[in-house]
Amino acid sequence: MKEHAAEIFRELGGEVLSGYPAIHSPVFRTASGTPYLRAPGVVMVAKPQTNLEGLAGFLEGFDAGLGFTQYVRDPIRLPDSSQLCKSAGQICYMSFGPRRTKNDNAAGYFERLVSSGHGSVLEHANFSFLLYGISRSTTHELVRHRAGVGFSQVSQRYVSGNVLRFVERPEYRQDDELHRLFEERIDRARREYEELAERLIGLQSEGDAALSADYRTDARKKVQQTARSLLPNETEAPMIFTGNVRALRHIIEMRADAHAESEIRALAVRLFLCLVISDPILFGDYEISELPDGSHTVSTPYRKA
Repeated sequence: MKEHAAEIFRELGGEVLSGYPAIHSPVFRTASGTPYLRAPGVVMVAKPQTNLEGLAGFLEGFDAGLGFTQYVRDPIRLPDSSQLCKSAGQICYMSFGPRRTKNDNAAGYFERLVSSGHGSVLEHANFSFLLYGISRSTTHELVRHRAGVGFSQVSQRYVSGNVLRFVERPEYRQDDELHRLFEERIDRARREYEELAERLIGLQSEGDAALSADYRTDARKKVQQTARSLLPNETEAPMIFTGNVRALRHIIEMRADAHAESEIRALAVRLFLCLVISDPILFGDYEISELPDGSHTVSTPYRKA
């Protein structure tokens, strides 16, 4: 499975730079110059860093006959995220001696945990991503996942129309007429936004009470918060997204499912690919499969760990 996932990762343009996986998304433009994207961009920007040597002082405080200090000398190196979660699980039972589950059997250790639904130790490892090439339709769905995650999403109230981009749904790419209508629609949305913003700035300069403000930033905000009302759900809404492994597994299980909505499924599949590249142990129980339309789905026999 790991080899298959790595192959799909490369097919989607994935690369690993300094140990951090990323799947970037190219930018397209209409004939009028309106920018849009056709797929989610997923860039891992942070992951756990575990200092196993830091446990030595704690372990040395127990009877030497227990052999606890062997723990930090395990010759097998795990991904830091796996090592952190494994250490968290082993401290629950003070399982640091010679009879512990050693790192060479870490995959089996985590399989036993997730198969029995004991996923609490997975909450210690967090990953952060830059997500872009995703529409407001998708982010409205993603932010419904609240437990164990954090979101910092672009505010169209605070950014100007100069950074407006849009997202083309997969279905539009399969049909020339739908694609043409999409490009016409986003050209119109950009043009109407600019026209409305210009009109609002004019009213503001004329002293309109609803648009007046003491500071330039507040004045600009009032114009943008009004103009954004006409932007479609196809408008791009990039964010920094952080989740612990337990929450990320749940999101993948729900959103990379074959029955999930197509745009958020494309995002969840890319999240999974970056995660399994970074830590093939914590996400090693997942299978990725191709659907008849060429897109992918991800599943595991151990849901809701």
